Amino acid sequence: MWAYESVFYQIYPLGFCGAPFENDGILEHRILKVKEWIPHIKKLGIGAVYFSPVFESDTHGYNTRDYRKIDVRLGTNEDFGEVCQALHAEGIKVVLDGVFNHVGRGFGPFQDVLQNRERSPYLSWFHRIDLGGNSHYNDGLWYEGWEGNYDLVKLNLCNEDVVQYLFQSIRQWVEEFDIDGLRLDVAYSLEENFVRRLRSFTQELKPDFYLLGEMLHGDYNRLMNDSMLHSATNYECYKGLFSSFNSMNMFEIIHSLLRQFGPENWTLYKGKHLLSFVDNHDVTRVASILTNEKHLPLIYALMFGMPGIPCVYYGSEWGAKATKQEGDPALRACFEAPEWNDLSDWIGRLSQAKKDSEALNYGSFRSVLLTNKQCIFERKSENERVMVAINTEDAEFTAHFDAGCGMAVDLISGEKHDFGGGSKLPPYSAYFWKMEL
Repeated sequence: MWAYESVFYQIYPLGFCGAPFENDGILEHRILKVKEWIPHIKKLGIGAVYFSPVFESDTHGYNTRDYRKIDVRLGTNEDFGEVCQALHAEGIKVVLDGVFNHVGRGFGPFQDVLQNRERSPYLSWFHRIDLGGNSHYNDGLWYEGWEGNYDLVKLNLCNEDVVQYLFQSIRQWVEEFDIDGLRLDVAYSLEENFVRRLRSFTQELKPDFYLLGEMLHGDYNRLMNDSMLHSATNYECYKGLFSSFNSMNMFEIIHSLLRQFGPENWTLYKGKHLLSFVDNHDVTRVASILTNEKHLPLIYALMFGMPGIPCVYYGSEWGAKATKQEGDPALRACFEAPEWNDLSDWIGRLSQAKKDSEALNYGSFRSVLLTNKQCIFERKSENERVMVAINTEDAEFTAHFDAGCGMAVDLISGEKHDFGGGSKLPPYSAYFWKMEL
């Protein structure tokens, strides 16, 4: 699967393009801005762009009005097709947000229900509508909103007409934009049989079509398996990543990784490929959450070195800041042009290292050395061994461990490393040592 060997780049298009929050109905060709960023995206070593919602919605994209029309605030279907074509021409895959659990109040079939009530042919399209109830919108009917949000009307994914409407929309996305995969919004809320059918349907459209699910907690294997999703968002390690650095306790993240991918038979996700991230459109940017800015390159090194598919959120590659307390618009900012600095360069080198390494893409996970402030772990595949070494403190650390060989080459810098007499780790340093057999 191509996704397992890729680095993802997430763009939240409505914010990225500076679109107004409310859908003003005014056509602007803002999405073409992505084309200007392609050289920057390519320089970062990105293999796939994941676009948060692009289809016509009431406000933030997740309250869809029309699954078959690019949001007027972003442009036309032709505009987005042009963007996808330009990305594909550079060998970059396209993954869209599949928002199938709920729709916006502006969705045509729901508007029909509001107008025609029991006479509407779409009454059964929605989950648990009660014509004798009411909501705070005072529609004279009650319906289930996602997690109590009545601007997000829950779809009935057991209704065959709904399933076929969504599937034919996806077919259009493949035919019109040649998309390569979907990230399923609130996958943990989706009807499980719908997810199974989605896997079969998309695999028939494209044999290597990739399905990623947004999972927050619980056992990701409930939806991530051979008949459902290929991947899930690794929120367990998201928290562990920044918390380990801020508390200077590397045991937290390494124990999570051992629980997920370690050598024991009981580990949860051995051989699977979760989506790794240090921030996204829903959480505080990593440069704002880390208490020591010198840990910024190191948290990316850990994310790229651990099992999974690394995903970089637009703007964070140069250290953009924003907190959740400032509100979603702050997290989903519009940048006039991409920036390039030492952090961007570092991430580009990490991307190249991962792309070229069988062990980093497919290798097992084993902890080799672990202290509060340092960690070394091994990624081992059939043909390659890589040691990921990180020193989080402001002093040099000499690591003594059995490397199983005498020499290595650092995949990040290309420099040779001699394990003889202990491995010196300078302050705030990270290495991907590929063992020379």
